[in-house]
Amino acid sequence: MSDMPVFGAGIWHFATYVDRYATEGYGDPVGLLEQIDKAGAVGDLSVVDLNWPFAGFDGTLDDVKAALARNNLRAVAITPEIYNKDFIKGSITNPDPAVRAKAIALLHEATELALELGCDYVKLWFGQDGWDYPFQVNYHDVWTNAVDALRELCSAHPEIKFVIEYKPREPRNKIIFPNAARTLLAIQQAGCDNLGVLLDFGHSLYGLETPADAAQLCIDAGKLFAIDVNDNFRGWDDDMVVGSVHLVETFEFFHTLRRNGWEGVWQLDQFPFREDSVQAAKQAITFLKAIHRALDALDEDALAVAQANHDALAAQKLVQRVLLSSMIDSEDAS
Repeated sequence: MSDMPVFGAGIWHFATYVDRYATEGYGDPVGLLEQIDKAGAVGDLSVVDLNWPFAGFDGTLDDVKAALARNNLRAVAITPEIYNKDFIKGSITNPDPAVRAKAIALLHEATELALELGCDYVKLWFGQDGWDYPFQVNYHDVWTNAVDALRELCSAHPEIKFVIEYKPREPRNKIIFPNAARTLLAIQQAGCDNLGVLLDFGHSLYGLETPADAAQLCIDAGKLFAIDVNDNFRGWDDDMVVGSVHLVETFEFFHTLRRNGWEGVWQLDQFPFREDSVQAAKQAITFLKAIHRALDALDEDALAVAQANHDALAAQKLVQRVLLSSMIDSEDAS
């Protein structure tokens, strides 16, 4: 069997969540250091993605480093919070030049933190950059501001990678980077070798893409730098446990990565609102290990013949046999 991939998670997986109905939250608050300890309790996680600034945290960076060390974890990425109330009209596309400058300053600050922690990349999620109504923005201006800001940021830090996590909507009705193709266009126009894509499986589903196809598009462009995995019903970004809904499409996604020799972190971006966060991560990784075993067992030659003939039934038969059998006693095998 081939070596298992490196597993990771966004640290928010282990936080407490609120929504517009349960505004008091779905549990007691969980501080940053406790979140890191919960991540360590999973057992199979090697890396975590950390938000910046550290919300509600009054400790030091040394405290964070110590928490990571005692849990045998490494920070793989920093995700700057450029999507909160300070940027409700956008961060790098905000109509106010002073707010755009504030956003860029925060991105530079987050990058310095990522370098100090030895991260692989800085994750850019522009949730507030976009529009809600027709005629609300000048599309040329917001696009130009976005591309120029990306070029400025990435050019200033050639020693680290940056990834754009695209998403079709929420919180804006239309986010400026909604899909793989438009994100790749921005990356091409920015012209920075260290700028790529983080493909969130759930965002791709939600945007009515075929995630495996989106992954192939990014790989062919040489720009698939990172992935997040989860699941949803395609009507919203539910961030459910990976493999809970779209079993076959999840397998196809990872098969595309394997076929292209992509070897990045298999990272969880799940929001277990009502579930135990540690158990949700453990169950997700058990499933991902089964996916990995199924990839080892899949008859690639037979699949190639089926795909060359566009034979859907032959391909499905091969995939169903290996995928479902890989789940038998998967917990023991993991």
